[in-house]
Amino acid sequence: MITRREVLKSAAAPMIVPSLVLGQRAGAVPPSDQIVFGGIGIGARGAHVLSKLLTFRQARFIAVCDVRNERREEVKSMVDQKYGNHDCQMYDDQFALLARQDIDAVLIATGDRWHTPLAILAAQHGKDVYCEKPCSMSMEESWALADAFRRYNRIYQAGCQRRNGANFELCKELLKSGALGKLQTLYANVGPSVNWPPLPSRDWLAAEEPPPRQVLDWERWLGPAPWRPYNSAYVRGGWRNFYDFHGGGILEWGSHTVDLCQWAAEFDDTQPVEYEPVGANTGPYKVLCKYANGVNLVMRDDGWDGSLKTGSCSFRIEGDKGWVETGDATRIESSDNIKPLLRPTEPASLALVNHVADLLRCIKTRQAPSASAAAAANSHITCHAAFIAYQRGKKLAWDPGKREFTNDDIANRMRSRALREPWRV
Repeated sequence: MITRREVLKSAAAPMIVPSLVLGQRAGAVPPSDQIVFGGIGIGARGAHVLSKLLTFRQARFIAVCDVRNERREEVKSMVDQKYGNHDCQMYDDQFALLARQDIDAVLIATGDRWHTPLAILAAQHGKDVYCEKPCSMSMEESWALADAFRRYNRIYQAGCQRRNGANFELCKELLKSGALGKLQTLYANVGPSVNWPPLPSRDWLAAEEPPPRQVLDWERWLGPAPWRPYNSAYVRGGWRNFYDFHGGGILEWGSHTVDLCQWAAEFDDTQPVEYEPVGANTGPYKVLCKYANGVNLVMRDDGWDGSLKTGSCSFRIEGDKGWVETGDATRIESSDNIKPLLRPTEPASLALVNHVADLLRCIKTRQAPSASAAAAANSHITCHAAFIAYQRGKKLAWDPGKREFTNDDIANRMRSRALREPWRV
């Protein structure tokens, strides 16, 4: 197990000294230069993002860190094959990778429990970040994430690539143009609950003998999550739907679709003020939310009329003059009066390509990307508030300015989660 002394010894200077003082390139990449990347926790999803990153000449990937030797080897092989060399370096300690002054940015695609702590550590080391979603495990982590990237003046792109998907952009355009009329209700798909229940399990899987540390470092895999005995199912992706590792269906899918709703409505700087849970944990269920301006947000796991046509991660916008709905299939369903305004859009696969391109552009220009830390924090806080309301089983009132529930002290104590020593945000 890594000790507090080891953490402080390996990380003290980079964690508190700005990167430019240390001579790092991060934040000062000349427009003609390549942006140098490292990666932390690159599994199946991370490898998919990396495959897109490797198509850009202005980016170069040189190092991978993972607690699993198998993953380190797989990513090194992938990168070396792309570049035709053997240069990709492997690490089992994130501090060793982050200490490299030749790395400008990191791709983080670990499990959810690590997203905020690693992103903040990267910012403290002067790195820009692409981090997969969900970006946080609590409201407190969401605030800490946004504050850190503001304080350290780093670029952060959440893995909310649909913000750069043409079909989603067209829906936002129709709302902004007034074609849908006055915005009434936003709908976010957060299901189905049969696979993604709103209340994840608090049980443990049976203990198994862990592999040697050089094969898998179980303590570092757990990281800030509460300790529990090793079970191979966790490592194979079975950590989802366990409370200690995951925010359940509301956060998992809300980080995709609630994020789209807030982006489309240009509510990236706030959250709803009311949250009312409806339905059972076995589904169907809803959380009925309302913004201060009266716009409704409905998180639901069923009732998607066009879901077979529009695909997964559906969201819907309803105004007083019309509605639109779309998802990963890129097809747009709409009210009859909006159909003449629809047009063919790009394949869904280009959303991630566009999203990575947006990150690279913003690293060089130092402009905020489409899924900044602040935007991700607010959409995730909305999901966390809904999750807390569902756990409490009652309607909650929320004050975005004061960052507190106004009618439930227990709910306020649920805004944060304890992190296992020695990890902090």
